[in-house]
Amino acid sequence: MSRSRTAILAALALVAGASGTALAVVPGSSGIAAIPCTVDYKVQNQWDSGFTTAVTITNNSAAKTSWSLKWSYAGNQRVTNGWNAKVTQSGTAVTAANESYNGALATGGSVSFGFQGSYSGSNALPTAFTLDGVACNVDNGSGTPTDPGTPTDPGTPTDPGTPTDPGTPSGKVDNPFVGAKGYVNPEWSAHAAAEPGGSKVANQSTAVWLDRIAAINGVNGGMGLRAHLDEALKQKGSGQLVIQLVIYDLPGRDCAALASNGELGPTEIDKYKSQYIDPIASILADSKYAGLRIATVIEPDSLPNLVTNAGGTAGSTDACATMKANGNYEKGVSYALDKLGAISNVYNYIDAGHHAWLGWDSNFDPTVQEFYKVATTNGASVNDVTGFIVNTANYGATTEPYVKITDSVNGQTVRQSKWIDWNWYVDEQSFAQALRTKLVAAGFNSGLGMLVDTSRNGWGGSARPTAAGPTTSVDAYVNGGRIDRRIHAGNWCNQSGAGLGERPKSAPAAGIDAYVWVKPPGESDGASSAIPNDEGKGFDRMCDPTYGGNARNGNNPTGALPNSPLAGKWFSAQFQQLLQNAYPPVS
Repeated sequence: MSRSRTAILAALALVAGASGTALAVVPGSSGIAAIPCTVDYKVQNQWDSGFTTAVTITNNSAAKTSWSLKWSYAGNQRVTNGWNAKVTQSGTAVTAANESYNGALATGGSVSFGFQGSYSGSNALPTAFTLDGVACNVDNGSGTPTDPGTPTDPGTPTDPGTPTDPGTPSGKVDNPFVGAKGYVNPEWSAHAAAEPGGSKVANQSTAVWLDRIAAINGVNGGMGLRAHLDEALKQKGSGQLVIQLVIYDLPGRDCAALASNGELGPTEIDKYKSQYIDPIASILADSKYAGLRIATVIEPDSLPNLVTNAGGTAGSTDACATMKANGNYEKGVSYALDKLGAISNVYNYIDAGHHAWLGWDSNFDPTVQEFYKVATTNGASVNDVTGFIVNTANYGATTEPYVKITDSVNGQTVRQSKWIDWNWYVDEQSFAQALRTKLVAAGFNSGLGMLVDTSRNGWGGSARPTAAGPTTSVDAYVNGGRIDRRIHAGNWCNQSGAGLGERPKSAPAAGIDAYVWVKPPGESDGASSAIPNDEGKGFDRMCDPTYGGNARNGNNPTGALPNSPLAGKWFSAQFQQLLQNAYPPVS
């Protein structure tokens, strides 16, 4: 359902610990001017052999054009990889130096970086830091080994969330997916189990889509929000459980497509607030559900559509231009973030499109600005945002093992290939990690986490490449080696040849909170022909296998499966294909 953005259009216009160990190096009582720097060193996630850490430096002395932070470990910790800084280690001594793009550090300015490390035994916090050779004072009054959030803190594999854990109503964990099982939607599970071989994946966690007001109480005898939450409590037992809810009913919803249009007209923002968000917030705030971790996916496709499809390019639509002009996408998302973010066990993840939509500079940077604007206006705060999700209901490969953006063929960069089309990314994970870096630099919290929807991006089966493509040309190299087998990366509806992707898992890579199945496998993206309905869903030719495409997919065939039902309805043929082409294979 998410759209592509091509360069042509652009030219036209670890299982980790939960609450985290924190060491703050902060100004003392003598005043900030007396202290040349402050450092916030926070272990975000920790497990029995590794950890990830976020570090923020604040410069309280003269402005710098480059910087180098040093510290030493008391134990056997080893840095294995880093981001936003060149992190090196010799013995116990670690040095983090700026990258070319973040060397400037003004007086009072801050810069953040992160890294992943390994250890055995204890993971004691470093006790001293120097910035360019000058010591940064340490105040152990916050985040010391005796403070909440040490390596023995709730959220580790030996204690996934005790009554003192920030996952309770008293606070939030850094990553709600760590140490928690995922909610299995009984309705989806029953559909999956009824398919031949489907019982092998029917126990996987999938999101619950609240795609209209009626879904809050249940449609046609189906489960409503309270019924799902009650079932989640049963599944939770004495441990931790995360349930994923898709918040998806903005006025003028999905302005660049028809298959997933919604029930509310472009101006019905008050109805969205009072009849949709407010009732959801009221239910989620019920103390009965305080022990659940509730991860929300906020309004798929909405904000990216404002960036790329609201005017100035061949892919723009009048509907998107209307939503940009009236501001109701922004007002609605801000309102949802504010209302839901105020609930202590709710974790908001904003939809961030996918790499083949936003991966060009002309889209990437404006999207970051749009996200920050919405998260800091109309009552919302960056503290209401746990993270972002990419590839929602889409098919982009999580990683491309045989095609890297840095590859070249006969002196030509693979970015010149027709498939990549001068994009800066070839897969969702690299896109998500780079987007996270930009978002933190823009002002979002350093603990920001990313999700990747892997429900339908496995691309297994006999068509899956096993090596790089031939080096006769950049196109042959990319097309022969790419895992994503779509005709065009802009194709989004019921894709032929797709397979189940990575199973849901927490903290699979640096900066990634989880791989998740947000789009329930087997639920259609849209109807392949017009079907009358009372849900506001239209007929989008991108779901028609006979359609020749449009500007957003380079006027290529759609690659859609035939005989598909309305968006959200069960599509048995699609589920069977996904199961057959699963990667990793289903066993």
